[in-house]
Order: sequence, then structure tokens, then C-alpha cells
Amino acid sequence: MSETIYIVDAFTNSLFSGNPAAVLVLSQWPKKEWMQNIAMENNLSETAFVVKEGTQYRIRWFTPSVEVDLCGHATLASAFILKNYYGETRESFQFHSQSGILPISIKENLIYLNFPSYPEFRKNESIKPSELIPILGKEPEEIWEGKDTIFLYSSSSDLDTLSPNFQKLSELPTNRGYIALWINDSIDGKLDYEFRFFGPGLGIPEDPATGSAHCSLAPFIYKRIGKKKYRSHQKSKRGANFFIEYQGERVSIGGSAVLYLKGEVELPT
Repeated sequence: MSETIYIVDAFTNSLFSGNPAAVLVLSQWPKKEWMQNIAMENNLSETAFVVKEGTQYRIRWFTPSVEVDLCGHATLASAFILKNYYGETRESFQFHSQSGILPISIKENLIYLNFPSYPEFRKNESIKPSELIPILGKEPEEIWEGKDTIFLYSSSSDLDTLSPNFQKLSELPTNRGYIALWINDSIDGKLDYEFRFFGPGLGIPEDPATGSAHCSLAPFIYKRIGKKKYRSHQKSKRGANFFIEYQGERVSIGGSAVLYLKGEVELPT
């Protein structure tokens, strides 16, 4: 017995950029071990499994090594597949997940995710920024801890110089991942911020495009500059673009997606 598998480049409108995610839409849930093995075999940052329940959908996400409670790009990829290959014609629907209900809306060929925000941060005073030079390659201006640990830098070019030692980085405190961030203070009408996301503890040294990072970034940046709508860019090798709106307890995360591959995966007998 086989199931259809899709690989989608998310948060981009062109192939070979954004973040690739695998998506399987199933009629019922297989064993967790099988889903973890599929994710390991795919060796992508995330594989999403979707099962329709009534008029809504339930979604689960797996990295090559663990199940995670939230993933932006694989959720966007799943919505893209449901819309284009499974007859989903509604402009809005919902995913049910370990992180609660995740509303989806589709407007003018953009898919918008509605995720919970993580607004709680505290400044880390116990680590000197200079101590991070051998870990990141350049010391940040500030270190903040929340759902993700944020390293704040003063220029976009600082992000380009980072070359993390992922073993040492994984030993630093975090509840999920590490974000290197630059906030654009100038009023040029282009990008509001750029960032890189590292998740060695999740089996993802550097993520190409991280929608869920904005659950931390949007409230963090709002507290600093007061804006609620942003355009952001992830400075990974593949690059990714996002349309963000901070909504208090929620964050709207918009982007595009393109299909890379459609194939078959064999189910164990």
C-alpha cells in the first residue's frame, strides 16, 4: 500500500528557495514510529502529516529526530497542498494541532497562518555577549530569552558573518531555538527586520525558512518599535520572505509556496 507524498518549497514563489517541507494527507493516523521514520528518511527540516476530521484538519509535524508542537513552513505547505490537490476551496479553514487551533486564510495567492504569539522575554545578564564569539562568530548587542533565545545584532551584515559552532550553541539555554536578529530602524518602506534561525537541539542546524519564529519575533519587535505590520526576510542560503502582522495573542504569518515534487511512499505491511 502506498500514499502520495508532496515536497513543497514554502515562503517563496520560486523553486529552490524558501524551506522545503514534505506533506502527506492521510485517511487515518499511522503509528508515531512510522511517521518518525518517514521524516527521518525524508531528511527535511519538517514533514507534516494531515488527517481530515469532519470539515477541519488535524496536523502533526516531525523533524528527522523528534515530533514538534509547531511548524510554520510545513503548515503553509500543507495548506497549499489541500488547496491545490485535495479540492479545498474555502478561503479560510483550520488545522487542529498540539499548539491548539491554527486558522488558515487564503487571499490573493498568499496563504496566511494564524499562530499563537510568545510575548514573554527576559534579558539574559548572565552571559557576556563577548563569550558568544567562539560560539556564533560575532558577539551580539543583547541576548533575550523566551520561547526562543534571541541574539540582537546592530546591522544586517552582522548576520552574514555568523558561523555557529552548533555543538557549543546547543549547550546554551533555550526553550526551542536560537534567532539572530537585525531590526531595521530606518524608514525605507522595504524590510522591517532580517533574521537567521538555528535549531541544533531540534535536529536542524540552520532552518532555511521559519514561519513559527515570528511567534517570538513579532511581539519582541513590537515592544521595541511599536509597529504591528512587518515585512521580513530570513537570511539563510535559500532565503525566505514573510508578511507579518502582530495581533496581540496571535501572529498572522503570510507567504507563498510552490510544488517541487509529487511521489509515492510505501506503507509498512
